[in-house]
Amino acid sequence: MTQPFDSRVGAYALIIRDEQLLLTHWNPRHPGFEGAWTLPGGGMEPGEQPAETMVREVFEETGFRVDSDGLVDVHSYWMTPEQRLDGQDRGNHACRVIYTAHVTGGEMAVEQDGSSDDVAWIPLAEVGSTPRLDLVDQALRLAGLSDRLGAVRTPTERIAEQDVSTEPGRGGDR
Repeated sequence: MTQPFDSRVGAYALIIRDEQLLLTHWNPRHPGFEGAWTLPGGGMEPGEQPAETMVREVFEETGFRVDSDGLVDVHSYWMTPEQRLDGQDRGNHACRVIYTAHVTGGEMAVEQDGSSDDVAWIPLAEVGSTPRLDLVDQALRLAGLSDRLGAVRTPTERIAEQDVSTEPGRGGDR
């Protein structure tokens, strides 16, 4: 018998410019987790297509307008109840749609009152030594760019991005 679980579809952008990768600092403001760098992106809204989600989320989190260069791949991530930050007692299956994209306009700006608290262009050679979520490595691997992480390899954080309340005991959208 299958146990109940939640699912979430998100869309993310792999944006490289001048040998630098655009990353946002995901900070769920949760005790015991200081956050880590990740790709700009997030959860789909009702009726939205994944590419639309990616464009909207990149703008919200970075201030940049982007166009998609195409689908990289889809990565699935299973999160146990213990890994969830919202205190729910069921697993969560995250489906992460990853695109490459390029900046077409806008100015770098940090998201206000969201799950990101910083944005930066990180040199590709330094990404491997930057505290980051597993999504960054997965996206670079799927795009055939793992070799660009640099010589130093810091382990990734094993906490998946979550578009649910990060207050223990509360579920649902944030």
